[in-house]
Amino acid sequence: MPRRPRLLIPVTIAVVALVVLLLIFTGIYTDFLWYDSVGFTSVFSTLLFTQIVLFLVGAALMVAVVGGNMMIAHRTRPMFGPGMFGSPQGADRYRMALDPHRRLVFLIGMGVLALFTGSSTAGQWKTWLLFVNSTPFGTKDAQFGLDVSFFMFTYPFLRMVLNFLFTAVILSILAAAVVHYLYGGFRFQSPGGLHATRAARAHLSVLLGVFVLLKALAYLLDRYELVFSTRGFVDGASYTDVNAVLPAKGILAVIALICALIFFAGVLRPGGMWPGVAFGLLVLSAILIGSVYPALVEQFQVRPNQQGKEATYISRNIAATREAYGVADVKVVPYQAQGTPDQGEAANDKTVSGVRLLDPALVAKTFQQEQRVKGYYDFADSLDVDRYKAADGSVSDHIVAVRELTGPQFDNWINRHLVYTHGYGFVAAPGNKVTSQGLPDFDAKDMPVTGPLVTSAGLKEPRVYFGERGSDYVIAPSGSKELDYPGNDRTGQVNTTYTGKGGVPIGGLLNRLLYSIKYGEKNLLLSGDINSQSRILYDRNPAERVAKVAPFLTLDSDPYPAIVDGKIVWIIDGYTTADEYPYSQSRSLSDMIRDTATNPGAITPQPRDQINYIRNSVKATVDAYDGTVTLYEWDSGDPVLKSWEKAFPGLVQPKERMSPQLQEHLRYPEDLFKVQRDILSSYHISDAPSFYGNQDFWNVPDDPSEKNIKQPPYFVSVKMPGAEAASFSLTTTFVPQKGPGNLAAFMAVDATPGPDYGKLQLLRMPASTTIPGPGQVQNTFTNRFSGELNILGLGKAQILYGNLLTLPFAGGLVYVEPVYVQAPAGAGQEPYPILRRVLVMFGDKVGSADTLDQALAQVFGGAQQPQQPPPGQQPPAGQQPQQPPANANSLAAVAQRAQQAYDDAQKALSDSPPDWDAYGKAQAALKQALDDLSRLQQQGGATPPATPPATASPSPSASPPASPSPTPSG
Repeated sequence: MPRRPRLLIPVTIAVVALVVLLLIFTGIYTDFLWYDSVGFTSVFSTLLFTQIVLFLVGAALMVAVVGGNMMIAHRTRPMFGPGMFGSPQGADRYRMALDPHRRLVFLIGMGVLALFTGSSTAGQWKTWLLFVNSTPFGTKDAQFGLDVSFFMFTYPFLRMVLNFLFTAVILSILAAAVVHYLYGGFRFQSPGGLHATRAARAHLSVLLGVFVLLKALAYLLDRYELVFSTRGFVDGASYTDVNAVLPAKGILAVIALICALIFFAGVLRPGGMWPGVAFGLLVLSAILIGSVYPALVEQFQVRPNQQGKEATYISRNIAATREAYGVADVKVVPYQAQGTPDQGEAANDKTVSGVRLLDPALVAKTFQQEQRVKGYYDFADSLDVDRYKAADGSVSDHIVAVRELTGPQFDNWINRHLVYTHGYGFVAAPGNKVTSQGLPDFDAKDMPVTGPLVTSAGLKEPRVYFGERGSDYVIAPSGSKELDYPGNDRTGQVNTTYTGKGGVPIGGLLNRLLYSIKYGEKNLLLSGDINSQSRILYDRNPAERVAKVAPFLTLDSDPYPAIVDGKIVWIIDGYTTADEYPYSQSRSLSDMIRDTATNPGAITPQPRDQINYIRNSVKATVDAYDGTVTLYEWDSGDPVLKSWEKAFPGLVQPKERMSPQLQEHLRYPEDLFKVQRDILSSYHISDAPSFYGNQDFWNVPDDPSEKNIKQPPYFVSVKMPGAEAASFSLTTTFVPQKGPGNLAAFMAVDATPGPDYGKLQLLRMPASTTIPGPGQVQNTFTNRFSGELNILGLGKAQILYGNLLTLPFAGGLVYVEPVYVQAPAGAGQEPYPILRRVLVMFGDKVGSADTLDQALAQVFGGAQQPQQPPPGQQPPAGQQPQQPPANANSLAAVAQRAQQAYDDAQKALSDSPPDWDAYGKAQAALKQALDDLSRLQQQGGATPPATPPATASPSPSASPPASPSPTPSG
């Protein structure tokens, strides 16, 4: 080759290598800077050191085994191979082409093998760290009597080592066979078939013997894997596994050992008869003993009497599953649910009258319209539920959110990364109150943040640099003015300068260069707005930050904000999960937590979605201003967490270091509750014969608003039977797996940290009595109040049903459902829901009114009737004044009032934007007129018209069949 092309190739290779090394260095060094910025360099160093060691050890062992066998095959090649003195044929052609580049090909092949093997081995860092830091469970499995830690920590490591050795031996056999073939160690000839040299035959016999020896070890190890078997009625070793497969594995291990010795004997004895016999014996025994015999036992012993044969193993599965999922101590209480309205009136309990009405999944749009302020701010699609103290010291459920940036007005690099750097403000509203217009009664709102909740909680830092919408990096402080919030002066904005410690300093030339390479952005290197004080803030999503700091945790899909010690912090629940708990039932985590409230994008993807063990072991917080990540130990008895704490000492802080205000805002995690309710739908049964019959299995009911998707659990304050006071709880319902949708059980867990935190309680309905389930109650509401709900949807307004809450009350169950009206989309208008009705059902009594108190009064009588305000005083927020009884007007006059109210409502809807205040007054007048019509019908037998003749069809989502005449409320 000419000189220049000869030089071009190594230069190109060198340049490519330098670029690759620079990118690798950039990634590693910027990761170090990020971990240093959050104070967790020990995590970075432990991960990096472990992965490097595993990479080097795995690569070195694989290259040594495979490369060594290739060298042995090459050195034992015959002195004169076939075709040496004749025309080259067959393998000789390949050898002659390969020989001049033999070393280069060998080095490249070994390099590729080392790269893939090292990467695969390094990816097993979790298995290695759990093995070397394993913590005993103190519980033994039911079959082998070994501590559970053997199956959780030791067995996966042994399986990993065995798989590595199998791979190395198989690759060695293939590589050695190729070398022997290329260099004449064996050849195919006719007649006579395969001819091999003594060295080639001995070499391959040893390798095959080692493979079979490893197979014997695998058979022994497979015995312990039976505790994860899926052969039987449930997961875990079944009757067939214990009585057929387990002894078969031992027999196969002995046979494999004998076959290995036969292969080793091939080194001394020429010919292929004995290796062939060994191979045939191995295959035949694997088929007959390993497959046919267990299948015969299953078919002729187990299936004719499966219930009796599997009873012991079903009991093992039930006990292990309940323990692994943390539901072993669930309290099951028989509940007759036969309370009467008279009992409810006598109870005079204010728990139900204070129940949460705002649906966090629906009022997100209302929050956006009322509190977004500017188009570049937004809230999450589904808001969160927390609790806060009022001025009088009472605690109530609140719908909470933070105002975050969705994108700047002018999309350029400076705006995206230097000006629009953060969200601003905490927004909250009591869940049980609305204004007279049906809007949330915000007690934390506006910019700057105001409201009684802000004062009582002591919020001092309302800026949100780290949030769920923080997907891009920002630089602060910088030479550009950071937008704090829109102002009223001519500049149109109030500016701020970031003073937090979050982020990585980027003032130095090296850091600017590296981050310019990392993000492929030249402005990071050239911009004059970046100064010596500037810091680059990235990985700003709270869940991403926690996942990076603690990569061994599975995170809850719903981080939520809270005001803690004067700042906004994100609270995230962390789980330790596994799929190696013996005898426990394995299920898909994503399937168990999916329902109508789950954001699919928020479900953290896991390499292993199947789990059979879960603990809420960690509570994590992320400071919304400086991004500080703090992990607190929550389940101190979790052996998995203890093992990780050994691997990463100092990473997780003791529970005692939590501030009192933080503890006030901790709650029972939703994803864990969803997993536990999924398990308890069948594992509430602890008796093996009953479990086998599955006659009492339950399902989580479908959400009444969306079929074939589970109803989510709800945070709500509830007073359980026998409790002295209501507590903030997470609740759900069950319906029978087979049969109609009547209620089978109600489950709640105390979500407030304290002595009763995490205690699961199941109220089990009597099997002999039909209690309406959520779907049946929704159907009752829809049919009973179709007339007046259709009136609410006059024109093109849409009727939206909120969360259907179920509460035990006065020996029965009360259902409460808010109903929202959403105006049609208009030019430049975004519709949002407004609370206009509250539906209540208790036993066979139902009520519908503008407020919860009025609806409860219809069901329970005067006990829940709100007092009228003094003359001239406005009614409380969320309550309409009680209407006086209708006068005995003529039918025509009342009908005229109804028509006028309808016309007023239509006019209010047609305004741009809609006049919701006028619409609400018109709706109240219309309802009063319809009530008067109903009374006239009852008093004089007159038949009033169904609805005003000009009533328009409601939207598709609010189109239940209308009754011939509106059903009077109560």
